[in-house]
Amino acid sequence: MTKIVQIITSLALACSSLCAFADEITLRAQHPERHVVVKGDTLWDISAKFLKNPWQWPQIWQINRENIKNPHWIYPGDVIVLDTSSGKPVLKLVREAINLEPGVIVTPIKADAIPAIQPNAILPFLTRPILVTADELKNAPRIIAAEEERQILSPGTHIYVQALPQTPQPVWAIYREGEPVKDPGNGEILGIEAHYLGEARLLRPGQPATLNITQVKEEIVVKDKLVAIEDELTQTYIPHAPENQIIGQIARISDGINETGSGRVVVLNRGAYDGLERGHVLSILRKGASVTDPESDPEHPVTLQLPDEPVGLVMVFKTFPKLSYALVMQVSQSVHVEDIVRTP
Repeated sequence: MTKIVQIITSLALACSSLCAFADEITLRAQHPERHVVVKGDTLWDISAKFLKNPWQWPQIWQINRENIKNPHWIYPGDVIVLDTSSGKPVLKLVREAINLEPGVIVTPIKADAIPAIQPNAILPFLTRPILVTADELKNAPRIIAAEEERQILSPGTHIYVQALPQTPQPVWAIYREGEPVKDPGNGEILGIEAHYLGEARLLRPGQPATLNITQVKEEIVVKDKLVAIEDELTQTYIPHAPENQIIGQIARISDGINETGSGRVVVLNRGAYDGLERGHVLSILRKGASVTDPESDPEHPVTLQLPDEPVGLVMVFKTFPKLSYALVMQVSQSVHVEDIVRTP
């Protein structure tokens, strides 16, 4: 058998929708000429091997993201080649095919396509309703009783839920009201953090409906509330800069801590109402301190504002009206609540 190489060139026209600030492509000083895709790679990781700014991935791949519904066409065994023959860097995909006989070409069966980012980092935040609005909390279905009048509910217990919608949704998350998430700037309550307790599966619809508790993370009691578990695992995330200038802050860090690092989830005080969408990459900056000019008159001190310092990058992976979940992609120092986020 002989092998032939099938070169897959650029998939679409250049992504002209990005603003001028994102047009200049900067390659890493030690970038490779090619990369063989292996299991565990992500689009972000591969782009970071070639690019100083991995969020410029749609440009170097020349993707018009408005026309791409599922960009997961890269598989283990594929070869990524950097082409600069046109004067601009372009990544191309090289695949091998097997020639069985003249006129018959079979492309090897591929393993799972590689994702934009590692999905396990964000899985709980996609399938479990961690953030809810005040209205969602007020109107959420609630546990009104359990079989044999049990007060502490364990796996296998039947529960009775009032106000469960008449939908085919089979699995529900059980939660309890947690801490409000406030805007660091003005103190406005933007949402409420739902405290995840476990899961239940619908047995019989009705008012009340009957469900069976399948998982328990923490103690579940009567009056706890339910919300449908979403299935967003098949959604894609194309890292790209927002088209407009967006400025916000980190309102909360998962688990309620005050600082974090790479690979952790943060809550931003900007959401869909502000134009954020899945895949948007924002810079993180530490607000510069105000200092007194040491050469100024002590009786008339002059205050100077130091510049904001870049800390890292976050990528939005889920939006709410006024809030967003974002994954810290890379950092040069720890990330704090109230750090600034803005269009890179």
